[in-house]
Amino acid sequence: MPAAEETCTSAILSALASGTVQVHDLTAPLSDRTPTLVLPDPFSNLIDFSLEEVSAYNEPGPYWKHHNIHTGEHIGTHIDAPIHWISGRGGKDVSQIDPQRLVGPAVVLDFRSLAADDPDVLIDVHHLETWQSEYGRFPSNAWLLFRTGWEQYGDDRTAFLNVDATGSHTPGFTAECARYIAEKLDISGIGVETVGIDSGNAGALEPPFPMHYFLLGADKYGITSLKNLDKLPVFGAMLVVAPLPIVGGTGAPTRVLALAPQNTKKMEAQS
Repeated sequence: MPAAEETCTSAILSALASGTVQVHDLTAPLSDRTPTLVLPDPFSNLIDFSLEEVSAYNEPGPYWKHHNIHTGEHIGTHIDAPIHWISGRGGKDVSQIDPQRLVGPAVVLDFRSLAADDPDVLIDVHHLETWQSEYGRFPSNAWLLFRTGWEQYGDDRTAFLNVDATGSHTPGFTAECARYIAEKLDISGIGVETVGIDSGNAGALEPPFPMHYFLLGADKYGITSLKNLDKLPVFGAMLVVAPLPIVGGTGAPTRVLALAPQNTKKMEAQS
């Protein structure tokens, strides 16, 4: 191994061993209670997550316990691959995503104050331009992680989905912002605390569900239902996104880990 590479990897391993770098799990626990997206009629929905016991140290398997997993691809904390959307239909499935794109700098953007005032708030281009003018440009291959405060509802399906007679009311992005992120920013993807990468009522935008349309059409990726973003600094953390490599998969349940310096000042309200 070249000396420079040895020094780099040794430094990371040493920092992990000493605790000066900590690993934070940004993944929501996956169970039959995990809140999942509910599409209105006439659209079809994925099945919720469940486990089917095959054996439990008994006659079907005396020395082991194991289950069959029943789940949709886009359940809980998951990644959207390009072929999930019509704009990316000729693109990569989840097994084909370049591993280099699944590890990169994490940038945490805090828009909690906007979402607290309006659950239907849409983050726009000017929000991101103002943010960059204050904090600096987004690094290459970055993952932009958006805090809206929605994590607080993660254990309450009704509050998390926030559905009434007029639709679902959760934060998201304008079509212009989605296009800006997809076409103007040199990033790998975005992450959100909500059930999907678009707002709850994004079907009414043009194009419908613009973050899906523009992001996935540009070979960029989205991860959902993130937790613990408050443990990360604005800059300085490294994200590791680890989906199941499902051949032909449009997405997959995903473990999302962040490596962050222990003594870095954690995320403060920005907006």
